[in-house]
Amino acid sequence: MPNIADTYIENRERVQPTHANNYETAHGGIVMKWMDEVGAMSAMRAAQEACVTAQMSRVDFERPIPIGDTALVESYAYATGRTSVRVHIEVAREDPKTGQTEQTTSAFATFVAVDDGKPTPVPELEVEGDRCRELRDRALAQEPDRE
Repeated sequence: MPNIADTYIENRERVQPTHANNYETAHGGIVMKWMDEVGAMSAMRAAQEACVTAQMSRVDFERPIPIGDTALVESYAYATGRTSVRVHIEVAREDPKTGQTEQTTSAFATFVAVDDGKPTPVPELEVEGDRCRELRDRALAQEPDRE
């Protein structure tokens, strides 16, 4: 069975002019694409199956990422349902010369595991050790109200 720490993924994208809007910062849609891709990777590690995006909620754009900076995208699965995986995704701008980071964007997403195009059951996520508990507790504390 996978544990929460096994699903943690970190990816970097250098913000290029082709990623930018009129303000020379990363276009929100590009940032969301990166978040969706990395979030899906975390979901697939948890589900041990292919996953598709079911929903993304509470995407908060707190500050821009200028051209030349790096978008640091981090995600991890923190809960599962019968066929779904809930993922927390955070983005920071990173100065490529110093490595200093500043939080820019965050979201919660739900992915559904699929096999041959149909929803398929996922294993429970194990919470082993301090790192798993820390990640799960951080996501649950920030998670928007579930309907």
